[in-house]
Amino acid sequence: MSGFFDELKRRKVYRVAIAYIVAGWALAQGLAQVLPLFEVSSSVIRVVIVLLLIGFPVALVLAWVFDVTPQGIRATPKALPGTHRRRNIITLATAGIVISAAAGFFLLPRATARKIDKSIAVLPFQNLSDEKENAYFADGVQDDVLTNLSKIGDLKVISRMSVMSYRGDGARNAREIGKALGVSTLLEGSVRRMGNRVRVSVQLIDAENDRHLWAEDYDRDLTDVFAIQTDLARKIASALQAKLSPNENARLNRRPTENSDAYLLYVQAHDYANQPDRLRETSLKAEQLYEQAIKLDPNFALAFAGLSIIESWMYHSYEPTAARWEKARRNADEALRLQPDLPEGHLALGYSYYYGDRDYQRALTEFEIAKRDLPNEADAYSAIAAIQRRQGKWAESTANFEKSVSLDPKNASVLFNFAVNYMAQRDFEAADKLFDRAIAVDPHSFSAHGMKSALAIAWKGDVGFAANQLTSVPPGFDPDGLVTAARIWVLTLQRKFAEALQVVQQFRGEIFIYPERGPCPKAFLEGILYLRLGDKGKAQAALEQAKTVAERLVRDAPDDPGRHAQLGAVLAGLGKKEDAINEGKKAVELLPESQDAFDGPQATAALAEIYAWVGEHDEAVRLLDHLLSVPNGLTVPSLKVDPIWDPLRKDPHFQALIDKYASKG
Repeated sequence: MSGFFDELKRRKVYRVAIAYIVAGWALAQGLAQVLPLFEVSSSVIRVVIVLLLIGFPVALVLAWVFDVTPQGIRATPKALPGTHRRRNIITLATAGIVISAAAGFFLLPRATARKIDKSIAVLPFQNLSDEKENAYFADGVQDDVLTNLSKIGDLKVISRMSVMSYRGDGARNAREIGKALGVSTLLEGSVRRMGNRVRVSVQLIDAENDRHLWAEDYDRDLTDVFAIQTDLARKIASALQAKLSPNENARLNRRPTENSDAYLLYVQAHDYANQPDRLRETSLKAEQLYEQAIKLDPNFALAFAGLSIIESWMYHSYEPTAARWEKARRNADEALRLQPDLPEGHLALGYSYYYGDRDYQRALTEFEIAKRDLPNEADAYSAIAAIQRRQGKWAESTANFEKSVSLDPKNASVLFNFAVNYMAQRDFEAADKLFDRAIAVDPHSFSAHGMKSALAIAWKGDVGFAANQLTSVPPGFDPDGLVTAARIWVLTLQRKFAEALQVVQQFRGEIFIYPERGPCPKAFLEGILYLRLGDKGKAQAALEQAKTVAERLVRDAPDDPGRHAQLGAVLAGLGKKEDAINEGKKAVELLPESQDAFDGPQATAALAEIYAWVGEHDEAVRLLDHLLSVPNGLTVPSLKVDPIWDPLRKDPHFQALIDKYASKG
């Protein structure tokens, strides 16, 4: 064989083999990167690899037989004496075939089974227009690209609220962003609008090594902006080798509206509707903007769906009136009439069943449709999780909240909701960590700070922590009296009743609005504080005024359990025992724990408070025994610090209850 190897060297077969392997490898890698961008099937790459493998032994034989000389290609001079030309060629060809087969064994499975991480975050697009008001136009382009990608089930796409935290960051560290959001690729872009022309520039980035995968520039008429966004979505899906179903293909081709001004109003409304704290003021702004968008395009189904969702939220949180419910249902129905397969329309209809009717089964049916067609939207998962905890399905609820957080990891509202789930189950440590994450994402979120304070009291009875949290609230920030109400609550727990009364009297409104708990008359808080200060005359006058307000609120929304509970508390303060108990029972009847394992215990707690106030201590203790053992009930540390339970302090049964649950929290 030494002669054979000498011949390989003389005939430069080694050199040809090495050159062929290097060139073939480079060609295969290049095609693997480029062909997906042109929507060429990966089977083409496999064909190229097979041809390269077949060509390897052929190249070796040709290198043996021929030589490249200055005079051109010539037959290689005859072998040295003692060699066997035919046998050597057969040996060489056989060796080449064996090497190719071995290479194919390792390369082809990798080429066919190489798993691409199909995850992406569409970062906020930079506005390069001279008019800064066009910033919403840039947001609109980004939003539509993200929305189109979110419809592709084979992709993992991070929701909009999480990526918006990177708006205006300047220089970005792709690796850090990819790690924070849990994605392998990022899409960056810029938008310049000049009259009726728009220029969109985008680049797809590998988040692991900050390498640019490809870039595109579009210079089109303004009317072509939706075509740009659809084309981008297709190219990104192709680059990530995501498969599109026929339905997904059809949805990509459908434009939300032909009116670009209406779409920009929709984007602004969506921003207001999805603020982390979801306050009444921002909800009203969202409502107004959705209505303006619909006025510009009466066939804008997506805007009808958005309007319906915000109406359902306001019904649930602030105004449980028939008018709000009817508006929510009417707009959801209109969205689906205009576009029967609109997933956001099914999401809207689901919320109207959930909040308006408390019809969990019909709501879940609609949410499942929305989840199927919006596989990358956190909303549907969060909505399903919220219903499951009301059904007492805590494990399933937690799993869906986890999925929601994975799709929207930097959305303070999603993190906050998930934390509340753990808090309700008395997993206070897990809840505390999630509240910290929500605060890190949005340091100005009053809801996250407020619930972290409530957690500190429920977990450890730490009122001082809650007081310190309130010092960080910006001056003048007091939507619907939320901050004032929190200050009154903390001062009351600290038994600083005179200071609490001063804070109440400085508030200029008639009622405090608590999200998801309902309105509370200012006069009620005054009356209770006067009672605790021993001034029964002023307490009586304030509570009579509170009674008038509370009765009006019940008339406005007779099916709202929170308003009946509030009226019951006012009547208890006035000493109207039977009427107070009846209102408390009405609240429990409207919101029984058997139908709502999440909010039901709050209605039960309100009845327990009424029993304590009117002297029915045995009934109060009986309910407290239950509330200390169920999810989202009460805790021993909160019972110890809250003056509401002072009438029970000397009751031995109450003290026995404290001792019984002291170790459980």
